[in-house]
Amino acid sequence: MKVFVTGASGFIGSAVVKELIDAGHQVMGLARSDEKAKSITAAGGRVLMGTLEDLNVLKQGTSEADGVIHTAFIHDFNQYAKANEADKAAINAMAETLAGTSKPLVVTAGILGLPPINGIITEDSVAQNSPRSSEATAGAWAAKGVNASVVRLPPSVHDKGDKGFVPFIIQQARKHGVSAYVSDGSNRWPAVHRLDAAKLFRLALEKSSTGALYNAIGDAGIEVKKIAELIGDQLNLPVASVSGEDAIKHFEWMSRFIGFDSPASGSKTEERLGWKPTHTGLLEDLRKNYF
Repeated sequence: MKVFVTGASGFIGSAVVKELIDAGHQVMGLARSDEKAKSITAAGGRVLMGTLEDLNVLKQGTSEADGVIHTAFIHDFNQYAKANEADKAAINAMAETLAGTSKPLVVTAGILGLPPINGIITEDSVAQNSPRSSEATAGAWAAKGVNASVVRLPPSVHDKGDKGFVPFIIQQARKHGVSAYVSDGSNRWPAVHRLDAAKLFRLALEKSSTGALYNAIGDAGIEVKKIAELIGDQLNLPVASVSGEDAIKHFEWMSRFIGFDSPASGSKTEERLGWKPTHTGLLEDLRKNYF
C-alpha cells in the first residue's frame, strides 16, 4: 500500500514510517524542511515538501496514496486554538480528497480529558467540547462515508527522544528545584510506548473500519504523584504538592492538563485489531532513558 504520512519526521510519525516500511508498505512523508526530508529519505520513504498549512500539498499527497495516516500537529500550546484550526483544516482537506473512495484515513486524537464510563475512559467515551477537534472532525467525515478512523494517544507516548509532556515536567522540576504534582497527586495518566503506538497506527490503516475509535493504551493509569516522585528521586530534588497560582507558575501552559484524572482502557482496540502493547512501561522507561 502507498501511504501518505503527515508528521513523518516527528517523534511518533517517524516510528509509524518505520513500522509501515518494515511491513512492506511504501511511504510518502510530508516534510517542512530539508533536514526533515533527509530523515524520511534515510528511513526509506519518499518526500513531499510542505507544511500542515499547505492544503493543496496535502491534497496532492492524499490523492497519490492508497491511504493516509495523519500524525502531524503544530505543538504550540501557547496558541493552541490556532494549532487546532490548522489541524482541522488539514483533516478536512485530506478527507475531502478521499470522498467517494474507500481509502482509509487514520487521524490522531487524544485520550486526556475524555469522559470516563464507569470510572475509566474506553473506546465508547466520546469527546465533549474538546479543545482539540481532530476526533470530531474525522467522525463527521466518517458519517458522510469517508473511511476515517481515529487513534487516541495518551498524554505520554514515551521512548528515547521524547519531547512531550513528561520531559516538560522534568524540565520544570529542574527549573524550580522541586518535583511537583497537583493536589494529592492521585490523578492518573495513561501511557503507551512509541513503538506500540506505531504498530497500532499500521493496524488501524490495514484493518480500516469507518468511524472506529482506537485507544492506544499501555499503562492504564499511573498516579501523577508517582511520576513526580520518580523525577525527584532521579534528580535528587524534593517532591511537593502545588495548587492554585503556584501550580500555574510551576507548570505554566501545562497547568491546564496536569490535574486531569484520565485512566483508560484499550481492551476493545486490542480485540478488534489484534494489537497488544509489548514494550516497556512509562516508569521503567523514565528510569532508563530520561535522565
